[in-house]
Amino acid sequence: MNQQAAIGFGGEDYCLAVYVANRPPIDDYPALDHLRGLAQGELDHIVRHTSNHWRKLFSVYAKFLYEMGEAGLWEEVPQYSRWQDYRDQHLLQADSRAALLFSSPDFSPNGSSLKNSSLKNCVHVVAGKTYASALGLDAELQWLDTHFAVIPEKRLIVCPYFDYRQLSNERITRLIAYIREYWN
Repeated sequence: MNQQAAIGFGGEDYCLAVYVANRPPIDDYPALDHLRGLAQGELDHIVRHTSNHWRKLFSVYAKFLYEMGEAGLWEEVPQYSRWQDYRDQHLLQADSRAALLFSSPDFSPNGSSLKNSSLKNCVHVVAGKTYASALGLDAELQWLDTHFAVIPEKRLIVCPYFDYRQLSNERITRLIAYIREYWN
């Protein structure tokens, strides 16, 4: 993959990166060229001014991280009593250890995913088989079943897209189990 800057939402010290093929089609998001945390209320702004797709994506991402917290893998969620509160009050803000990236994964020695030494152990999740194929990952992928694939040496997991029907509760549980294998 080509060396590039990480582009998307989240904290600069992320240890979990989720990659999606599209961006919110409003405001300055189509031209965003760096990683930045969402401001308080910005997630709601995106949801109100775009399609239902973005509400589902953010909701599934928050639910996934919340369940990682319940599994003891994600320290950001204990103060929230519901995944909805976590989504609305903390998801992808500047102090988050998660990122939603519109740029492709960069595994080169000087790549954006490796600038901070703590990011060398980052777990990468590509949302969707189609996107993984578009990224040119097919030849390296080891399919675990019809929904999940990995590239172990890159700490990369391909999973269903972040949508309620595709990444169901049962599949979120399986994704967390696969992440546990790479988590420090």
